[in-house]
Amino acid sequence: MTAKAMNFKFEESEINDMKHVAGVFHMSVTDLVKNALKEYIGELKQDPFYRLTANVEDADAQETSEILSEIDKLSDDDLSIASKKQVKL
Repeated sequence: MTAKAMNFKFEESEINDMKHVAGVFHMSVTDLVKNALKEYIGELKQDPFYRLTANVEDADAQETSEILSEIDKLSDDDLSIASKKQVKL
């Protein structure tokens, strides 16, 4: 896999913290940031919202039009929340 460069803006204090932590563990700031992002992205991918929506394709123009047409037909009562249920994953 080819590595590509990206630019990020951080506060000076954040940069100093990253340099200090990376130095203590004898690693580059790049490796520190890459490892932190991998861990954080892994956590986000476990979030139920991500898991439910990550593989959902966008509707095309015709599908979108049909969906909006059906939504326009609904009353305020139809759109109110009838009940709530919490599901742990």
